[in-house]
Amino acid sequence: MRLIDYLDKGATLGAAAPCLTMGEKDMSYGEAQRFTYRVARALRRSGVKPGDKVAVLSGNDPIAFACVFGISRAAAVWCPINPRNEVAENRFILDAFDCTSLIFHSAYAPLVEEMRADLPKLSLLVCLDRPMPFAPALETWLEGVGDEPLQVETIDDIAMIAGTGGTTGQPKGVMLSGRNLETMSALTLMSYPFDGRPVYLALAPLTHAAGVLCFPILALGGRVVVMPKADLTEFLDLIARRRVTHTFLPPTLIYMLLEHPKLAATDRRSLQCFWYGAAPISVARLEEAIVKIGPVMAQLFGQTEAPMMISTMAPKDHFNPDGTIARTHLASAGRPAPLMQVGVMDEEGNLLPIGVRGEIVVRGSLVMEGYYKNPEATVEASRHGWHHTGDVGYLDEDNFLYIVDRAKDMIITGGFNVYSIEVEQALLQHPDVMDSAVFGLPDPKWGERVAAVVQLHAGRALSAEEIKAFVKGRIGSLKTPKQIDIWPDLPRSKVGKVLKKEIRAKALGEIERMGNRQ
Repeated sequence: MRLIDYLDKGATLGAAAPCLTMGEKDMSYGEAQRFTYRVARALRRSGVKPGDKVAVLSGNDPIAFACVFGISRAAAVWCPINPRNEVAENRFILDAFDCTSLIFHSAYAPLVEEMRADLPKLSLLVCLDRPMPFAPALETWLEGVGDEPLQVETIDDIAMIAGTGGTTGQPKGVMLSGRNLETMSALTLMSYPFDGRPVYLALAPLTHAAGVLCFPILALGGRVVVMPKADLTEFLDLIARRRVTHTFLPPTLIYMLLEHPKLAATDRRSLQCFWYGAAPISVARLEEAIVKIGPVMAQLFGQTEAPMMISTMAPKDHFNPDGTIARTHLASAGRPAPLMQVGVMDEEGNLLPIGVRGEIVVRGSLVMEGYYKNPEATVEASRHGWHHTGDVGYLDEDNFLYIVDRAKDMIITGGFNVYSIEVEQALLQHPDVMDSAVFGLPDPKWGERVAAVVQLHAGRALSAEEIKAFVKGRIGSLKTPKQIDIWPDLPRSKVGKVLKKEIRAKALGEIERMGNRQ
């Protein structure tokens, strides 16, 4: 299936049914189909050929998301651009991915204006909501274009090229095929509850997990309710008012939701599946979420190169057969998805036995086609015939997958391996700690020392020494951070991940400044 096929499939279940909703405005399936015909025809008129790369730069917006399906209908390749990226990173992505066209929201016009002079491949610019001196408004660009059905043959199966986070250098372009996304959608529908016509609430960015989770929703003729900004009060109101059945939030926003004064009074009976993922979650907070939100919490684990569904944990898997919470499994990432092979490998390419830690490797039709114009990185990621995730973990005797760290985040202190996620889990067990980041810093005695930055819940007071004593009592002195700083807020990405690299860089800068003063 191509991306457009999910929309067309949903339309066969009722063209008048609401497809995309924001505020009080609905776009029906029939209206969305006609809009995509116009966008596809306008792209063709503008010289966009099958296989050309068309980027979309926008916050959460139903028209921007509908354009994605128009791009697919034109047999072009969608390149989602993260609005939170720095100018240099987005300039690199647009150039390295050979984007010929960019559809953008006026909120990002200054960014586009700054980039476009350095992007000679970019021949088409269209602004979604109003005209710009250097780009027509979408409606102007669509003038004179009919909405008659259009069929364009694709030249290959590449549906989208998504940028990696760029945490280990320049972003790489992950080529995801229609088969990759079809596998992801099939795994979603196989692994989680779907009863009736779903209503999906998209607060998280549609350029990330929230976007690709829409495809199985559309295949069932469901409604996607789009939130333009992260407002948890509105999020709770919409759950009750729109009878939301499915939604996704990263752990950081779930922690905030659990503290929200309106949560207890919100009618949550419509919820079937509340996905969490994109970053490790505190076991203590997850248990709290099961109690406060309901028995609907559902984990997913994936990465850009193998989107969303490497392993899954449905709401029922959070409970034992007797109905009690399965606390031993809450720290896991669920079980490998039905169509995925998951193993744990050592550095020599040997698959490791149950319970032994190593790099998590995966095989299956979920795994990307490769990195765009980067065969060396593709070969490196797929050595020994498996895709290498860069995550360290193990499988237990019940086939639950446990992720203990990113390989690059492991701290070696005094010759011992300390996994930052384990320390973060211990910190988050303290009722006053809202979030944390654990990392290694240079140390003349230990090589590296374990350091942590924590954010407390609003109105709470706690000293670094009190936190150290709490953690030591749970995981011992070796793993207890020797340095703990308390910040009022932690920097986060648009998908809610704590920016550990940025925090560590700031801590290193402080060490250098202190050294210069001595």
